[in-house]
Amino acid sequence: MQLPAALTLFRHRQYARYALCRFSAALAWQMFAVAVGWQVYALTKDPLALGFVGLAEFVPFVCLVLVGGYVADHVDRRTILLTTWSADMLGLSAVCLVTLAHVRAVWPIYMVISVFGTTRSFWQPSLQALVPNLVPLEEFPLAVSLNSMLFQTAAIMGPALGGLLFLLGPEVVFGACAGLFLLIIIVGAGLPPQRAIRGPQVESTDRRFLDGIRYVLHHRAVLGVISLDLFAVLFGGATALLPIYASDVLHIGPPGLGLLRTAPSVGAAVTAVALTLRPVNRHAGAVMFGGVGLFGVCTLIFGISRSFALSLAALCVLGAGDMLSIYIRGILVQLRTPDAIRGRVSAISSMFIGASNELGEFESGLTARWFGAVRAVMLGGALTLGVVAGWVGLFPELRKLDRLR
Repeated sequence: MQLPAALTLFRHRQYARYALCRFSAALAWQMFAVAVGWQVYALTKDPLALGFVGLAEFVPFVCLVLVGGYVADHVDRRTILLTTWSADMLGLSAVCLVTLAHVRAVWPIYMVISVFGTTRSFWQPSLQALVPNLVPLEEFPLAVSLNSMLFQTAAIMGPALGGLLFLLGPEVVFGACAGLFLLIIIVGAGLPPQRAIRGPQVESTDRRFLDGIRYVLHHRAVLGVISLDLFAVLFGGATALLPIYASDVLHIGPPGLGLLRTAPSVGAAVTAVALTLRPVNRHAGAVMFGGVGLFGVCTLIFGISRSFALSLAALCVLGAGDMLSIYIRGILVQLRTPDAIRGRVSAISSMFIGASNELGEFESGLTARWFGAVRAVMLGGALTLGVVAGWVGLFPELRKLDRLR
């Protein structure tokens, strides 16, 4: 499979619109994360305050994502996306205005972030469920690789751009993010209306709110792959503590923080390109466990590093390992789920991912306050390796997983 073949997916006009919206949203959120992380830590000098950034988004998200998945299976998915994206644009505009007013309290930031958690609980299941109906089924694995490559490209550009724009003021970053979401809304309005396709095999149960949970619990491969991500990233995520490392450990300032946040995406993007050129056709389970194990090892290396170059290298390889897990999970979950409940199963997957990311940020901030940032990161890396060892034994279906399709 050649890279130009992946780019031919853009011949599907609606997929091209989808890809531009997804890329622009990822770019905006990566820029926003750098600005918020640095601003909150500058105002408080408290690691736990960084943890509350993740918690403010996680609580409404985890409370509402199952509702969002159910809605995605019963309401036009394009309408959901446009409505929630509009709310996100207003929220970003509000953060910009609060910053321009020189408000030094952090609670307005937490309030707006909680709005983002609410909207994400609705747009994320709809966004994930949209793709299989925008490209032919045989091209879906290629679309997963291309989506990941586009996301990682945005994740490379976003933190670096956010760190540079922050030198002009945080309000500049927040205003640019709001402008990107205005572009997303304009482009997204051209997406086709799409409702879930209900086949006769699930017609009698597709109205049940908890069908997504039932499906995941009865398909151990799906349960194993998304729960592995939950616990591995929950314990091993060092992202929330990057502002502390940039400010107090490596002493590199906002532009350096942007580079630290970019580094995992560089590794992930290179891996995504490699997966586009050479997809995983055999031994998928072993590749996935190897990727998560690499994530844990690199977390340990980053934790003990006092060299900016070594820290960047560790985060880069960490992103490569994470990409292997993301790739396999994305194909396995979507292709093994009927479209009639794909929104609800995507909601379950999003809930696990959200728990690993946002709740992981709170866990990192809390342990950093208790033990210090360095010990917290190293403890997280060790626990991640423990999770990998445990899941190898608990889910032999994943250990023996060969072909994804």
